[in-house]
Amino acid sequence: MAKLAGRGSNGATDEALREWRHHGSKFYDTFTVSGLRVDAIQPGRVLCSFTVPPRLTNARSKRMHGGAVASLVDLVGSAVFFAGGSPKTGVTVEITVSYLDAARANEEIEMEARVLGIGETTGCVTVEVRRKGAGEVLAHGRITKNLAVSSKL
Repeated sequence: MAKLAGRGSNGATDEALREWRHHGSKFYDTFTVSGLRVDAIQPGRVLCSFTVPPRLTNARSKRMHGGAVASLVDLVGSAVFFAGGSPKTGVTVEITVSYLDAARANEEIEMEARVLGIGETTGCVTVEVRRKGAGEVLAHGRITKNLAVSSKL
């Protein structure tokens, strides 16, 4: 394996890389969604919380990276399909994320996903990302899925 830690690395990055090497090929799980907690599941609704790790923030501003937000929106948005009664999560064919503000390193956020509709072959959900406790909306996502194929989620 090529050396991944180098100039400009920090302790959090080095720790994430050690954890990744320990778990093998589960890089996405280890690096992005490790620490995601499910707080509530109801028909058509999933509520999760997450403490933003420094590894998912921009180096200079220490604000959560937009790509990490989009990944979490897609993951939680996919999971809510099961809560909505779909036997599969499908494949994302469209995702939009509106960024209103940014979470900072070590800040607690919550993501609430709701099913807008599930048809025979497509479904649509929304995901709201908020500061936990304050309720301030940080991002709002909308996902359309093709449900005719099965995902490995």
